[in-house]
Amino acid sequence: MAISAGGTGGGGTRRGRRRAHRAGAMSEINITPMVDVMLVLMVIFMVAAPMMVSGVPVKPPSTSAGPLAADNEPPLAISLDPEGKVYLMTTEVAEADLIPRLQAIAAERTSKKVYVRADGALSYERVMVIMGALSAAGFDDIGLVTDAGGPKLDGSDGQ
Repeated sequence: MAISAGGTGGGGTRRGRRRAHRAGAMSEINITPMVDVMLVLMVIFMVAAPMMVSGVPVKPPSTSAGPLAADNEPPLAISLDPEGKVYLMTTEVAEADLIPRLQAIAAERTSKKVYVRADGALSYERVMVIMGALSAAGFDDIGLVTDAGGPKLDGSDGQ
């Protein structure tokens, strides 16, 4: 019996083994590029998200009050600018249309919570007139939005 040195027997050559290994399907999934793309997208959204928030430019007064608890629904906000104009979210609303529009919104929402953002230069009476309209429209949970770090009753700065 003769044994050949370069055949397909048990020993084989390196060249033959390499070709056989490459011919098989690759069964591993490389997720590194996907993770890289997701991290880049996450950074982009983290930077862009604060720029997407727009609203009525008001400067609320500063108080030492803490934040209110959040609901499942997006909050409904009423804003009063320094001139006393009323905004429902970011849309200016005439005072005569305010109560009917709020009643229509109240009928569709489960939460009766509304946030009032008023400029600190407005009179107390003007803010109370709007809060009375909110109450008449069926919103009984009214939160006043202020800036944190204002003065406390003990005379300290609060910061």
